[in-house]
Amino acid sequence: MADLKQLARQIFHETLAAIDIAATMQRKLRRAGTRLLCDGKILDLREFDKLRVVAIGKAAHEMVDGLAQVLAPFLRFEGVVSAPTAPRKPLPGMKYFVGGHPIPNEESWRAAEAILALLKKCDEKTLAFFLLSGGGSALVELPLDPAQTLEDLQKMYRVLVTCGAPIYAINAVRKHLSAVKGGRLTMAAGRATKLTIAISDVPRDYESDIASGPTLPDFSLIPYVEQIIEKYGLEEKAPIAVRRWIDGGKIPETPKGEEPAFTNAHFLLLLGMDDLFHPAHHAAEARGCAACCDNSTDDWPVGLAAEFLLEQLENLKSENPGRRVALIADGEVSSPVTGNGIGGRNSAFVLACVERIAGKKIAVLSAGTDGIDGNSPAAGAVADGETLEMARAIGLDPADAFRRSDAFTLFARLDELIVTGPTGNNLRDLRILIAEP
Repeated sequence: MADLKQLARQIFHETLAAIDIAATMQRKLRRAGTRLLCDGKILDLREFDKLRVVAIGKAAHEMVDGLAQVLAPFLRFEGVVSAPTAPRKPLPGMKYFVGGHPIPNEESWRAAEAILALLKKCDEKTLAFFLLSGGGSALVELPLDPAQTLEDLQKMYRVLVTCGAPIYAINAVRKHLSAVKGGRLTMAAGRATKLTIAISDVPRDYESDIASGPTLPDFSLIPYVEQIIEKYGLEEKAPIAVRRWIDGGKIPETPKGEEPAFTNAHFLLLLGMDDLFHPAHHAAEARGCAACCDNSTDDWPVGLAAEFLLEQLENLKSENPGRRVALIADGEVSSPVTGNGIGGRNSAFVLACVERIAGKKIAVLSAGTDGIDGNSPAAGAVADGETLEMARAIGLDPADAFRRSDAFTLFARLDELIVTGPTGNNLRDLRILIAEP
């Protein structure tokens, strides 16, 4: 069964290698002379005196480099980049910040201030590019309420990311408390022509949740945000300054897209769900698997998602007698933090499968395409039908590790971690389930 784990690793790494941001940028954002062709729209660079670039997210550096290749020799732009890592080769005219994730840091705050200052100078002769990818919510942040401090902001983020709410609910709260989310950067850019280019780590039709939608209209309303705050007990856990803001009825509604600033705002999805499924499906089939893709478990509780996908794997196996099968799934499962251990939703998903696959010819891999899983240094983990026996043989209890949110420690002991380091990309989590006949 070690071969199945290795096979799952190979499919994952081959999928990562197939996601080329710069090549995709040049394919979907083509330049012919001074004309920029973008999803049926034509922008003539001669009509603009200023080019501005705001890049936010885990793929920010790769997106900026890809845009620079498209625009060359029109490289007279300036801008702001906030990513979890420093750039390998900084570009002239760009200010770089190493923001915090999943909790904002001082650089996240400073990046937000720098972006707002940059956009304040935009006018009708400005073309502003917004390059968005996952993780941007924490990498650039500034409260609407000037009374709130960085410490308040960080405490509120810890409350949000550990409350167990689905990501779209968490983002609705973020958007209403933030000066840079929920369409507010489009408002800040005023009369400029705006082009948002995004790499999606969210479900289809939920693009306004990428980096909490700093440039896209927000359709969540204050009553919904109030429901989320009540349902998950956020107010009593929030810092005092945030509670005062909420209790005082000071939360303003987010932009809904009817404002004049959205008239000349455009959106291009650079990479999305299909760009993750296709190479994974191809890699599995190239290795002799009957493969099928499934995206139905997005935002499901981790245990329920594990049970459902393993059932789907068995169905796939029944439909293909005598063949090795692979089920490819994407999206984020819900895995509330219940202990003080190390790990994230990907290693938690694999841990939830360990007892269910014990003794079976099955391997399960789950990993983040960004190379990061929660508070761990791994991207995720892989296990097979022998993992439970191996864990118990060295005194480890998977059920206890799951309760303590400590999947990373268990899989580290078993050499079953997926470690890539930051990949410079961020589509969605990828799960690969393989079964032998």
